[in-house]
Amino acid sequence: MSQPSPLPLLGAAMPSDALPTYRDWLVDGQRDLELQDFFKAEVLNGDWRPLARRIRAELQGHSGRLGIHGPFWGFNIDTQDPDVRAVVQKRIDQGLDVCEELGADQMVVHSPYTTWSYHNLDNQAGARGKLQERVHACLGEAVARAERIGVTLVIENIEDIDPHARVRLAQSFGSERVRVSIDTGHAYYAHVSTGAPPVDYYVVAAGNLLEHVHLQDADGYADRHWAIGEGSILWPGVFRALGELTSNPRLILELRDNSLIGQAAEYLVKAGLAR
Repeated sequence: MSQPSPLPLLGAAMPSDALPTYRDWLVDGQRDLELQDFFKAEVLNGDWRPLARRIRAELQGHSGRLGIHGPFWGFNIDTQDPDVRAVVQKRIDQGLDVCEELGADQMVVHSPYTTWSYHNLDNQAGARGKLQERVHACLGEAVARAERIGVTLVIENIEDIDPHARVRLAQSFGSERVRVSIDTGHAYYAHVSTGAPPVDYYVVAAGNLLEHVHLQDADGYADRHWAIGEGSILWPGVFRALGELTSNPRLILELRDNSLIGQAAEYLVKAGLAR
């Protein structure tokens, strides 16, 4: 009789100043970690290497998977303005610099799909293909570099209503280094407030292209980033869908209040959904 597969392992997203608090939890379980220091322009434009050295020292003994949240403030990866595109390319390249320095092998980037685009991409002939072309123009060089250095770019849903559009975008690169991320709170907001499918449908649509999940709870009205159990997401269905995958996505607790990471993890452990 075959043994049941082990429950999925939880990780977390946090800025480096939270590492002393969670270091034992991360190292004892060799849990996945996503660093949140390096999406800000002022950090990327400054001398961030001393910070990277401190992070490496803090993570001695940690062998869980390491990633970063890439830059996203103030831009969209399908921008039509070539001057803006140059800035986006610079920021993504800076994020890859950080990954190389830290030994991180995953970077989160934000989806280009918006509520507006959902209602308008079929309003003009060829608009879907043109959006895809703009994203390739923006990220093409970054994807080639990511392939060289062993970093996977995972595209996270933000306003996405159609859970399949972002998956098709990732597939269009034909690269093992472009995959999909799901933020459960963003998906739930889209479901409740804009008529998108439930959160588990996003998991099913992504299938084994899913390599990263931001776990947060929400009420469907706003991007709450509450601890798991504080909102109204139906977690058994989400984890049932995750259990069908073989891609072993990183399950990253991404909370507004980092002091609640332990509480959120305990909720899922007690529910028998994760460890």
